[in-house]
Formats: sequence, C-alpha cells, structure tokens
Amino acid sequence: MNKQHITIAGLGPGSEQAMTAEVMQAIRSADAVVGYRGYMQAIEQIIPEQAVRVSSGMTEEVHRAEEALRLAREGLNVVVVSSGDAGIYGMAPLLFEMHAKGDYQGVTLSVLPGISAFQVAAARFGAPVSHDFCALSLSDLMTPWSVIEKRIRAAAEADFVTAVYNPRSHGRYWQIHRLRELFLRCRDASTPVGIARNAGRPDESIRITTLGEFDPDSLDMFTIMLIGNSSTFLSGDRIITPRGYRLQESGEAAHGVGQSIMIESFRTIAGMLKRGGDHPPDMLWALIHTIHTTADFEFEELFYASPGAIASWHRQLTAGGAEIVTDVTMVQSGLRKAALERYGISVCCYLGDSRVPEMAEKLGITRSQAGMRLAAREHPHALFVIGNAPTALMEAANLLHRGSFSPMGVIGAPVGFVHVVESKLRLKAACGKTPIAVIEGRKGGSAVAATIVNAAMSLDDARTMKPGRDV
Repeated sequence: MNKQHITIAGLGPGSEQAMTAEVMQAIRSADAVVGYRGYMQAIEQIIPEQAVRVSSGMTEEVHRAEEALRLAREGLNVVVVSSGDAGIYGMAPLLFEMHAKGDYQGVTLSVLPGISAFQVAAARFGAPVSHDFCALSLSDLMTPWSVIEKRIRAAAEADFVTAVYNPRSHGRYWQIHRLRELFLRCRDASTPVGIARNAGRPDESIRITTLGEFDPDSLDMFTIMLIGNSSTFLSGDRIITPRGYRLQESGEAAHGVGQSIMIESFRTIAGMLKRGGDHPPDMLWALIHTIHTTADFEFEELFYASPGAIASWHRQLTAGGAEIVTDVTMVQSGLRKAALERYGISVCCYLGDSRVPEMAEKLGITRSQAGMRLAAREHPHALFVIGNAPTALMEAANLLHRGSFSPMGVIGAPVGFVHVVESKLRLKAACGKTPIAVIEGRKGGSAVAATIVNAAMSLDDARTMKPGRDV
C-alpha cells in the first residue's frame, strides 16, 4: 500500500469470523490504526506490534479523523476502523468530508466494506430485507428531530422495510415511541418486527414481535430494529418479506394489477391532502375513499363525520347480522357485494315498497319520506345511507329530532340544489349522540354515500393502505 494513504475499514459486527479477509490484511499491514477504544481492543491481536495506535471514546470522532489525516500526511499507511460498515453511520463520510475541505494533497482515501448491523440482524431473523428497504437513525445529536421525523413519515408511508439504528438511549427515550405512533398510522399493528441486541457478538439476543406489541422502553443504543412492510409475514421463528418471484412465476401478479393500482391511488391521495395528518384515522380512510371515487379534493373540506363514527360502524357491520337502509337502489348497487356477504349484512330500500305510494299520497309527503318512515319503524337500528333524496334525509333528521328511532348511524350525502344544504344542516343539528357522516354543501351522490359504507367495512385495511380484499 502506498504511504500517505488512509484505509477506512468496516469491522463487521464484532467477531473476527465476520471480518472480511481484505480488512484483516489491511490492518495487518498498517503503520497506524485509529479507532474507537472498544473496537481497538477487539482487534488488538491482529494489529502489528510496531503500529501506532490511536484510540479514543465516543463522541470523539472528529479528533480520530484529524489524527488519521495527520499521520497519513506524515507518510504513514493508516487504517481507520469502524464497526459494521464504515460507510453506514461510520467514519467514512466524516473523513471524506474533512479531506475534501482541508489541505491534504497527497493523502488518498479508500473504503473497505464490512457487514452492517442490520445485515447481521436480518440474517438472524430469516429474510426480512428482501424488498425495498431503508435505514433510519433516531439519534438527534447531529440531525434535528424535525428532519428525522420527516424521514420516519416518508419511510412509513412508502412501505419500506425499515432498519432503525440508535432507537433509544438513557436520555433519549421518547423518540422510539413517536416512531411507533407514526408507523401505526400506515401499517397494521400485526406487522412483524425483529429486535436484535449486540447482533453478531457473544452476548447477542434476538426477539421477534409485532409493531403493536413491542416495548419501546426495552431498546437501547446496542439494539437494532427491523420493521417489516405490508407484505412481511411470520413463519414460525422467521420473518419473511416476499420479493415477488412466486407471484411472477404463477401468474398471480397479473390478477393483482387492479388492486395494485388502487393501492397506489390511495397512497397518492393521502400524500396530496392538505391536512392528512390532522384527520382521525377512521375518517381519513373514508375521506380517501371518497376522493378516490370522485377525483375531487374539495371533499377534504366538505367531509364531516362524528368522532369515531366510521370506526363504530366498522365494529357493528363486521360483527355480523347488521342492516343497512338506503334511500335509492343506486346506493345499494355501490356497496361491495363480497363484503356484504362475508359479514352477513342485509340491505333494503323502501322506494319500491308497495306501501310507499299509498302512504305518500295519504300524508301529502314524497315517496322518499314515506320510505324513511317505514324503514325507521321496521329497521330502527340499521345504518341509514342517503345519497340521492334530500327529503329522505330531512325525514331521517326529523325522526332523530323527535327521538322516534336510534339507528346505528346516518350518512347524509344527497346531491343537488333544492333542499340539499338544508337537509344536511338538519341532520347535524338533530343527530344528538347518533354517529353521522355528512358531505356538506351541494355535493355528494349515491356513489359517495356507498363508498363511505365501503370504507367502514374495510377499515381493517386502512393501516396498510389497501382498499379491501374484495376489490
């Protein structure tokens, strides 16, 4: 090796067996070896007896880099060691940066790769990093937390398998809690998580858990965590992220093209919302469905839902045996048939009921109003979904105001110009404790009303941004 050269070498996870032959040879032929005190002790047996040794503690990286550059400029062949891979949260970028900005003519740099901690951890868990992935460090010593949080959001929303370095320290304990909160907005609580402490070292410990169940306070600076993506699954004590080969060979991928397009559409919509993070998760899911149906982002301003309404409907609709009443058959046609069958949900519309015309003529009301009166009497606990007739919504509001029935909820989304705005205002004023969803103003329609119900039925898929298994 030429003099006045610095080799920045990755030692791997800590054992000699995991160190590359190239790195071993570089250390054995060095005139000087520079590194963190703990790493230097680990490789003492392979450092030449006559070599200069420069070791120091944590947070003294700049000093070590300065010493390495000084020794190289004096004509020594220097090796700077880092754990794992020197280019991943290691010494390589610091030395290159200082070399580029300083007067070090004649001094050359090269990097020898090592096995990174996340690679060791991944091997212990099985095959979790088999598709697109990223790595994050939660240490804010050199990176502002606002930047770290922005990157966490991006990783979670983009569905990357994510390696988390430096998850927690004695004085930095809350950041890992925030990471879990942000990831749970985009991924299911059952997403596999692997936690490795001192990966590749004699006191290594390995745990497999889930995003919803792992204990953030159990982690420390010696821990690396791997979070799966939406397709990652557990098989015994193995975490597996499919690459897609089996789907490609079997032709199954072609059948999933339609859903893939919808998933991408949903994620695009979520990224374009003005106040995406401000909406409650259940309402956000219904809002994304609505915008996907209409391609109209004004619905972000028009969509109103009682707190927890969509989540409440999800629980009741998926429990089995629930009932839905619609004002027109067009709403009924827009409901996902597979979901209705899966959960045993019955749907009825009274507009074609033979009793309706007679009641309407006798009482001097519209057929839509008559249908609502009959439905409230015979299905008082159903979810009432109104997407066409403002008079039907006005009737439902009046019945609620008088305490005539207590439905699961009311969705008010009629469209038009006469009585439409008024009908929605009546519902908001009359609902009391009844959960409602309203498209304010003149917009709405049968398709919108139906899609809100579809969103409620598929709320389990919200965290993985999948639009429903029956699409």
